[in-house]
Amino acid sequence: MEQAFWEAEMEEQTQNEAQSEAQQLPAEPAALTVSVDDFSALEDRIVRAVELVKQERQARAAAEQRATHAENHLHEQAPRLEQLEKELYALKAERDHVRQRVERLLAQLDALEL
Repeated sequence: MEQAFWEAEMEEQTQNEAQSEAQQLPAEPAALTVSVDDFSALEDRIVRAVELVKQERQARAAAEQRATHAENHLHEQAPRLEQLEKELYALKAERDHVRQRVERLLAQLDALEL
């Protein structure tokens, strides 16, 4: 008889634990409810974001095109720049030569006036 009592006690305890666990389990997740206004506002934000991304892509493409054009122009002008640098160097050398000649002529004129 004692064994039957303990078995009944164990069964009751098991049922209580099962009920406890069932109560602790979260209820089924509630369905996400979104009002029409919220959905419309979200849709508008997404449309604006898409437009913004399109504009940024177009701006980037235009900037890349300008950069490519500028690089091409730079490569075209590089030989001209080298030519002008050489010409400038030659003109500076010629100027220094002329200055020396003028200084010698002035020195000769000073010697004549004495």
